Amino acid sequence: MKLSEYFEAKKGIGVLATADSDGKVNTALYSRPHFIEEETVAFIMLERLSHKNLQSNPHASYLFIESDGQYVGKRLYLTKIKEEADTDQIDTLRRKEYKSDAKRYLVFFRVDKVLPLIGAGKKDCNES
Repeated sequence: MKLSEYFEAKKGIGVLATADSDGKVNTALYSRPHFIEEETVAFIMLERLSHKNLQSNPHASYLFIESDGQYVGKRLYLTKIKEEADTDQIDTLRRKEYKSDAKRYLVFFRVDKVLPLIGAGKKDCNES
């Protein structure tokens, strides 16, 4: 199963971890990633700590726990490749209605590595 198909089919909770240039870590709840291409994902971000950390350190980790009650999910290791403040594209990707005047960004990441929630995974980490 492709990674994009996996995230389309599964429901669960996601946590994005970022760190600033000094290595101070922040974690935040995030929805499932938006797939732009199979190896490129995007997250809609507000102007908060996760977004701020990515300005000085492009590396992030996304942990997804499936909601079926088992310890099943994925860990994505990510590198930021670009961002934009294009509200039209953000509006087309949104899964839920969101009303806020806060500035929003669409932040794109390259998927560097995929591992299962628990364990080291297979050699080809993009398979589930």
